[in-house]
Amino acid sequence: MAPRMTWVSRLMRPNPIVSHGHRRLPATFLQPPPRRFIHPGEFQPFVPPSPSSLGKPTPAKTYTRTRKWLRRLAYLSVATGVIYAIDNQFYASSLTRTARTFSLGLLVALDYKINFRPNPPLAESITALHARNAERLFDLLRHNGGLYLKIGQAIAMQSAILPPEFQKMFARMFDDAPQNDWKDVEKVIREDFGKSAEEVFGVSFTGDPTKGVLERKARASASVAQVHWARLADGREVAIKIQKREIAQQIQWDLWAFKVVTWIYSRTFDIPFYSLVPYISERLFLETDFENEATNSETMAKLVAGESRLRGRVYIPKVYRELSSKRVMTAEWIEGIRLWDKESITRPWLGGWREGSPGCQGTPLDASQAEDPVAKAAGNPNLIKLKPERDHWRGWNGKGGLGLSLKDVMTTMVDLFSAQMFLWGWVHCDPHPGNIFIRRKPSGQPELVLIDHGLYIHMDPKFRHQYARFWKALLAFDNRTLSEIAEGWGIKNSDMFASFTMMRPYRGGDLSTRQHLEGLSKKERAQRHYEMQQAARKAIREILADEHKWPQELIFIGRNLRIVQGNNQFLGSPVNRVKITGTWASRALVESPDLPWTEKIQNLGRHLLFRMVLFTSDLFFYFTKVRQLLHLGGGMEDDIEKQMKDMAKDMGVDLNQSVFEG
Repeated sequence: MAPRMTWVSRLMRPNPIVSHGHRRLPATFLQPPPRRFIHPGEFQPFVPPSPSSLGKPTPAKTYTRTRKWLRRLAYLSVATGVIYAIDNQFYASSLTRTARTFSLGLLVALDYKINFRPNPPLAESITALHARNAERLFDLLRHNGGLYLKIGQAIAMQSAILPPEFQKMFARMFDDAPQNDWKDVEKVIREDFGKSAEEVFGVSFTGDPTKGVLERKARASASVAQVHWARLADGREVAIKIQKREIAQQIQWDLWAFKVVTWIYSRTFDIPFYSLVPYISERLFLETDFENEATNSETMAKLVAGESRLRGRVYIPKVYRELSSKRVMTAEWIEGIRLWDKESITRPWLGGWREGSPGCQGTPLDASQAEDPVAKAAGNPNLIKLKPERDHWRGWNGKGGLGLSLKDVMTTMVDLFSAQMFLWGWVHCDPHPGNIFIRRKPSGQPELVLIDHGLYIHMDPKFRHQYARFWKALLAFDNRTLSEIAEGWGIKNSDMFASFTMMRPYRGGDLSTRQHLEGLSKKERAQRHYEMQQAARKAIREILADEHKWPQELIFIGRNLRIVQGNNQFLGSPVNRVKITGTWASRALVESPDLPWTEKIQNLGRHLLFRMVLFTSDLFFYFTKVRQLLHLGGGMEDDIEKQMKDMAKDMGVDLNQSVFEG
């Protein structure tokens, strides 16, 4: 075998001369360049590696761990699906709603724990932090519905102490809730009475002329119940309030979730309000008991009938106990104008002379305008409306109204709720415009109809007398009495509590000087905003300084006062609300039957002196009325609202929203 020629020996080999035209070139220039190989040594023959050099054998992949986790995931998915189906079918999604509440509550708590500081690491500002969490909370309340909406509405009336972003969100809580289908309504009636709706109310859905009629489509729907119109066989028109079927199954879970979330937040934000939760939960639970609501309604009707200053001015609809249960309440149907329809209340009366609005004090509810139910039943029975529309008093062009004075309407309202607080101690705590109807009496005077008597509180005589003395001291600037009563209630800052009681600034004591944000840098404004938020928490802690002494009834009394103040402001501040309320407080200390006669005589002298003190309040009221007539400013409640905003900023609270905006 010839020896192998390497690239070195090839280069050293003599080059032959090749002729190329007239030139003779070496042959190496006519060959392609040699391929260079770099190799550390001589080539070795291929030898398979020995088994010992390969190490231990690797077993084939079986994916046991992956299959195990996939099985667990499958089991978890199946279990979750089964639980969800059972929860949805038998527990009205109570578990799902509670899980949703806890997860969002944890998210919001963590968000605030991390970002509630002058320069939040995960938010543009504290305002942006409030805005996104307000939207999260709103979505939760609307998604869960039921009692969550009721809780949201309860908070909405006290939202003035919350940041503006939450105030805007809660203002949207008063929209109508979706209504349940008729099949669910029928199940509630059958479960409570053991009979069908036709048998219970004596109605027919097929047009039997010997029986009454009932609309399957609700006339109104709220968070807990919906209302259907019916005409019984004897001609009575009634409002049937039927609780939504899921509420009974959801309420215990919802209240438990409310307690747990409140406990977490009271610890997270260091605000001592958890001890108030059992009382609030009890009130909310009673609101779903329609037998309790019927009792409240009948009690209020008796109290109004026994008070000459309110008899004929206030009406409470009759309740038909024989057609009522824990989840169904049947009451007299009321034709009237809602308080929020200011134009319909004040437009000229186009009805008959010495005639009232339909159903008011002897004015009959004319049923002759009702269409033939047999003909109507030929269509979709769930959509038909059988109730006659009684709007002839609006005139041929439909532009007529009740022709009433807003001052008379509002005076009646303040009188009613003042009597409840100071004279009877039996207080309706949900007097928003949707629960108040206005009717015109044949005499041309207004009649206020109060409905929805589910949320009431009872004030024992000792607390009621203390509260009346507190109101008198407010208007007389009696700081010693104010401090004495406030300390007995476990309140440190009596001036601040006085302001929230009257819904107007009380400056009997010292208030801090407000630091304006104008002229500050962005960083300084962020720091000031944070300090204001901290001051707001401190203000609440001062009001709830001793939560065990704090009268729990004040939660709902404050709600009542705030709504009445909002009603007056909405109607243009036609009355001096503060003076009327103070007068009732002083008069109750003279008229209360559970006070000794010696004390009543002393209080009579004080009452006469107090009436003179109230004259100064009237001067301010009439000054604002003149200014309002000249279009130079708003009414008294608008001035009070502005002053409250300025004073609230001293305490770190930003009041931006009207109570009924949205």
